[in-house]
Amino acid sequence: MATTEADAPHSLATVRRLEAAGFRAWPASETAYDGTWAIRLTPGFDAKRLNSVNPLDQGDRRDIAARVERARERFEAVGRPILFRQSPLAPPELVDHLDAEGWSRFGESLVLTADLTRIDLSGTLDRIPIRDLGRYVDASLAVHGRDEAMRQGLFDILGAIRPPAGFFVRENPEGVPVAVAMAIQDNDLAGILDLAVAPDLRRQGLGRDLVATALRFAVHRGARTGWLQVEAANTAGIALYDRLGFVEAYRYVYRAPPEAAQPPAMLR
Repeated sequence: MATTEADAPHSLATVRRLEAAGFRAWPASETAYDGTWAIRLTPGFDAKRLNSVNPLDQGDRRDIAARVERARERFEAVGRPILFRQSPLAPPELVDHLDAEGWSRFGESLVLTADLTRIDLSGTLDRIPIRDLGRYVDASLAVHGRDEAMRQGLFDILGAIRPPAGFFVRENPEGVPVAVAMAIQDNDLAGILDLAVAPDLRRQGLGRDLVATALRFAVHRGARTGWLQVEAANTAGIALYDRLGFVEAYRYVYRAPPEAAQPPAMLR
C-alpha cells in the first residue's frame, strides 16, 4: 500500500462519493457550510470525524486565511478544538496555508473499498441484526472501553442514521458482548463502522467473522461495493481487510493548529 496520503490511488469522483456516504453513515449533530467546507460539530460525542472541518472541493480556494479563522471561532463557541480533516478533496492552497501556519498532522487513516461481487461470503452465517438500539449502544461502549458518559451522544448519532443500518453484536456464553460492528447500506454501497473486538479475544477470527456477517447483510439488500476506514497505524486491521479483499481508495489526515501542544485525544 502507499506510504503517504498523497500517494494513495484515487479518483476525485470516488473520493466525493465515499465522503458523502461517510457523512450519511456517521451523521454529525450540526453541519454548516462555508463555501464547500463542511463544518461538522457534535458536542455530545468526542470523535474527530464528527468535530472537524472537511473541505470538499479542490477548486474552492478563496479567502482561505479568513475562512480558517471563521471556522476557529465556530469551534471555540461550542468549546471544541478546531480540526481540519484533509482528504484529497482539500485545495492545495489550503494545505499550503496550514503547513505555513505550523498545523500538525496526525491520525492518518485509510479508506478501503472492496468489490462485494468478488468476495466469497458463502461460508458466512446469516445473523439477524439487533433491533434494540440501546442494547447495541451498551455493547459498543463496553467493547470499545468508552466512558458511559458518551452513551447518549452515541445513541443520538446512531438514531440519526438515515440509510438502512444493521447493528451486530457477538456475545460470549455468559451473554457478555465481545465484538460489535455496524453495516450501513446506502444504495449500492455498504459501509462497515464501529468494528471492535474485546482485547483478550483479538486475533481469533471474531473480527473477520463479524465484518463478513455485516457485509452479507448489506449484499442481501443490494450492496455491491464495501467501504470502511482504518487508521494507518492499525497494521492488524489493515491485514484483516486485505485478506477479505479490501484495497486502498485514498487516505486522509487530521490537522491541528500549532497552539495545540498535543493532538486532541478524540476518537477517530
